[in-house]
Amino acid sequence: MPGDLLVRIGAILFVIGAVSTLATVTPLFIGAHPLPSAAYFVCMLMGVGFALALSGLLRSALAQRHQAR
Repeated sequence: MPGDLLVRIGAILFVIGAVSTLATVTPLFIGAHPLPSAAYFVCMLMGVGFALALSGLLRSALAQRHQAR
């Protein structure tokens, strides 16, 4: 399907963002020094991955709809 690659890439980016979010929030709870700001920028991959996966799902749905006609 046309959107499958976007969904896979989006899922990978989402997981990377989720893991980095856990890694950046954990030091705040245990009282350690916070991570550098670059780690917080990697957390933004979670939203980018979600948007990419959603666009892949929409693209796949539109292709299936077009094929059904």
